[in-house]
Amino acid sequence: MTPSSVTLLVIAKEPRPGRVKTRLTPPFTPEEAAGLAEAALADTLEVVARTPARRRVLVLDGAPGHWLPAGFEVVPQCAGGLDERLAAAFAGCDGPSLLIGMDTPQVTPELLTVDFGDCDAYFGPAEDGGFWALGLAAPDPGLLRGVPMSTPGTGAAQRRRLASLRVRELPRLRDVDTACDATLVAGEAPGGRFAARLARLTAARP
Repeated sequence: MTPSSVTLLVIAKEPRPGRVKTRLTPPFTPEEAAGLAEAALADTLEVVARTPARRRVLVLDGAPGHWLPAGFEVVPQCAGGLDERLAAAFAGCDGPSLLIGMDTPQVTPELLTVDFGDCDAYFGPAEDGGFWALGLAAPDPGLLRGVPMSTPGTGAAQRRRLASLRVRELPRLRDVDTACDATLVAGEAPGGRFAARLARLTAARP
């Protein structure tokens, strides 16, 4: 099972003011926070576009914009909580799949190039107690439904769901939730759109 046989999923919200990155306000305005979210999403999608894959799917809440590169299928998110939306994303896959969000613009093609030849799952823990990546050789929506999301224990709860599987751990990454997170993540990927947008906003502040 080679990396080029894997479906790469990105679950994201359309970067509109007041709907994304609300924990960045303050110090940023809703418009500035949405701009940072757009930059993070654009960086993420560019990396996914450069990663070997059978399919590249954007699971989107909202409408696609100029930030969407070629080569992606776009499917709408279903209704319900985040656990249901993640489960539905995997339900649309018919083979090995890796799902990530839009909050880790520091990802690289090397991190996302996975091989399920000797494992059943990949798990990427996040610094805030959640997870930034989940890969399943045989997508099973039941592994996500009912997992409490957006809590400090989300990652541990999801990892327990994988207890019967052979799991490979991915490196721990930091999500962009707060202004402090944004600064640290930009430092990890200084050449990206996210870092450039943050630098412009910071330079413009009194």
